[in-house]
Amino acid sequence: MASLRGLVPDPTATPAVLQISLWRRLKDYLATAFAISTVVIVLAPLVAIFGYLVYRGIGSLNLAFLTQIPKPPGELGGGMANAIAGSALILAIASLIGVPLGIGAGIYLAEYGQNRFGDSVRFVSDVLNGVPSIVIGIVAYAIVVLRQKHFSALAGGVALAIMMVPTITRTTEEMLLLVPNVLREAAYGLGVSRWRTTLSIVLRTATSGIITGVMLAFARVAGETAPLLFTAFGNQYWNWKLDQPTAALPLQIFTYAISPYDDWHRQAWAGALVLIVLIVSAVAAVRYAVRRGTLGGVA
Repeated sequence: MASLRGLVPDPTATPAVLQISLWRRLKDYLATAFAISTVVIVLAPLVAIFGYLVYRGIGSLNLAFLTQIPKPPGELGGGMANAIAGSALILAIASLIGVPLGIGAGIYLAEYGQNRFGDSVRFVSDVLNGVPSIVIGIVAYAIVVLRQKHFSALAGGVALAIMMVPTITRTTEEMLLLVPNVLREAAYGLGVSRWRTTLSIVLRTATSGIITGVMLAFARVAGETAPLLFTAFGNQYWNWKLDQPTAALPLQIFTYAISPYDDWHRQAWAGALVLIVLIVSAVAAVRYAVRRGTLGGVA
């Protein structure tokens, strides 16, 4: 076939033709090798960091670490159970605030935002996505902590929600724009209203990609420490009240890491390992549910 010429050597071909074919194969091998090497370069630091984290933290992981609260300074033992629970509480608050706002803003930008106001929202989202987390913590301190006159889990959740919104907004917009217009036109032809088409057809079709964006935002904020220093502040005891200072894994790791106690340093490594495992487990569980169709809708 004519399409195979240059790929399969022809016995009757001239040496120049054979040389061109070999040169194409060589370029293909070089491009493949380059692509594989870039993947290795990207993954090698991640694997090295995770391996070192396991090496330093696995020795301090035990039942007490996962079930007990911190011991007083200078005493051996204790754990970060209250910090694990506090992180779950703060992240739940952040998700309840940030996910609906982000998805709603993304729907507006994709379906109704082809105007100057939509351009302004996109610009603000892009800028907010690059704002340092400590600045967002100061903003949450000003709008929540100063009004409450004390630190709280709610303030921490608000700070993390602000960080989640721009990522979810832009991801949702891009996923909705990938939905073919044919689906919208078919719904309009059947007499379905625009808002119903957006919610029941367009949004449902893009559910898988939107959930992936939500999990990316969740993974980003789960390990943030700076915003929580100005908002949640930390707590050495159990707390389930939204209006009280609350422990969190990033805060506890930071406190232990800068302490002069070797036992606290070991627990800081263990806490970092637990934090990474929890984030990876949460993201993997959601992705598995999406692939199985539990959350993926018709996508």
